Amino acid sequence: MTTPAALVQPTPSTPASPSTRAWVDGLIGVLIFSASLPATRVAVGDFSPTFLTAARAVIAAALGLVLLLAARSPRPQRADAPRLIITSLGVVLGFPLLTALALRHITAAHSIVFIGLLPLSTALFAVLRGTERPRPAFWFWSALGAATVVGFALSMGPASNPSGAVGNAPLGDPVVGGLLMVAAVLACGLGYAEGALLTRRLGGWQTISWALLIAAPVMVPVAVVTWPAAGTVIHVPAWIGLAYVSLFSMLIGFIFWYRGLAAGGIARVGQLQLLQPFFGLALAGLLLGETIAPSMVIATTLVIACVARARRS
Repeated sequence: MTTPAALVQPTPSTPASPSTRAWVDGLIGVLIFSASLPATRVAVGDFSPTFLTAARAVIAAALGLVLLLAARSPRPQRADAPRLIITSLGVVLGFPLLTALALRHITAAHSIVFIGLLPLSTALFAVLRGTERPRPAFWFWSALGAATVVGFALSMGPASNPSGAVGNAPLGDPVVGGLLMVAAVLACGLGYAEGALLTRRLGGWQTISWALLIAAPVMVPVAVVTWPAAGTVIHVPAWIGLAYVSLFSMLIGFIFWYRGLAAGGIARVGQLQLLQPFFGLALAGLLLGETIAPSMVIATTLVIACVARARRS
């Protein structure tokens, strides 16, 4: 049986180089996160954004506590508290709440436009926090990759949504939704950068688990107060969406993602997020039977090239 500690120090039969392991971990994290926005949009069809944000944090915190106790992980040092609080504000509260609110105004397809800017946000905060100094070429390829993602998403045009709603939630103002997504991307970039720095000392799953526990005293009462009223019909897809964002988006994905950022460099490995929109569309094609246009293959190829060039820079 695999112990939680094995998640931090895997011992494969043929050890991979630290660089290769970092990129593999980062890629797994991106694959897990790719379904987060679609799952969130399904969930907010029946749940309020506030309840969804609190509930996913509480569920993930409970699982994180089990892992910490099972592995007998030492408590973080007092000096770690500021970074843990910032990480918690960014990825436990900020990004989940802001995206849930945004997806009441825009479709999941439109939100993908802004996720393409997440690598730049992560790299920006890595620089502002004084941990990394990428060369100018890195910024060029990062900007080109982000522009490719944005251009592809915009070329798709408005998403098909005849009823203008998901579940019981009508779509609102797209401008408001866009501004909320920008704020979400900034919050997430900050949380990623701070969490990656802590991962180098605490470990990936320990970092997100402690960040979740820090938020728990606030999230538990919020979840109780905002619990759906008696008689509210919650459809099965909404429960599935809540389960996914709680288990995978809020905890399991971070086990791989933080470890990849810490080992391979926040700015460099963060470029893998450029692939997230295309993974999301691919999942939609496989699971929902949506058509994958040739333009997706072309754009994905360009993005992969930009990621590779940014990695070398």
